Amino acid sequence: MSEPTGPGPVLDVRDLTKVYGEGEAAVHALRGVTVAVERGDYLAIMGSSGSGKSTLMNILGCLDVPSGGRYLLDGVDVSRLNDRQLALVRNRRIGFVFQAFNLIPRTSAVANVELPLAYAGVRPAERRRRALAALELVGLADRAGHEPNQLSGGQQQRVAVARALVTEPALVLADEPTGNLDSRSTEDVLAILDELHAAGRTIVLITHEPEVGARAKRLIKLFDGQIASDVRQDGPAGPGGPGGAPGDSGPGDRLGDRPTVPLERIP
Repeated sequence: MSEPTGPGPVLDVRDLTKVYGEGEAAVHALRGVTVAVERGDYLAIMGSSGSGKSTLMNILGCLDVPSGGRYLLDGVDVSRLNDRQLALVRNRRIGFVFQAFNLIPRTSAVANVELPLAYAGVRPAERRRRALAALELVGLADRAGHEPNQLSGGQQQRVAVARALVTEPALVLADEPTGNLDSRSTEDVLAILDELHAAGRTIVLITHEPEVGARAKRLIKLFDGQIASDVRQDGPAGPGGPGGAPGDSGPGDRLGDRPTVPLERIP
């Protein structure tokens, strides 16, 4: 599998379909979805139960395959990859943030953040350095040695965000990241996503909460497996982003306005 060849969209979905079952029992979960997400964009995808948003999230995360259409991730045609290559793509090009945190119990925050780097074969000293830096970015450097049961729900989700960032992926994919959080923790996590967007990260967020979707710069609504609307919107600007105070670089600046680290060629 070759490396991306140009500055095209991070995510390019063309006429995507997904059908479960056959004949009269067939369920059309996606019906010709087409969407492109440019580098540095912040997209929220909303829809009610049965709209197809979970199916779309699974395909975008390379956790499922479409029945038809084409999906390019960072310039790579996902449909042409074997299982090993898909696993490498999930590890190196996508940073996942899940509703349930998915942290390993009885394991420190820094060890949880290190995990994707361990799978990628990064040496212990380097992965510890990068994991600690990622925890600092989400404001949890002083909790690096704490285990999940010693952290609040909001802190656990911030550890999960740090884990998603540690490989410097092309895409941060967040599936209902605030679904298990109280209002204060929700605001903390959304503020971090605002900062990441201000720093140039590409974010796709799946949610059913209008107030969460309103934070994104672009909002897609799904209905019966199709895009019902796709609009740009003026969400609240974080420090250093559009609408921030003049000269205020804000936390987004410390998150590092860095391009995605080039990946090794995947055979």
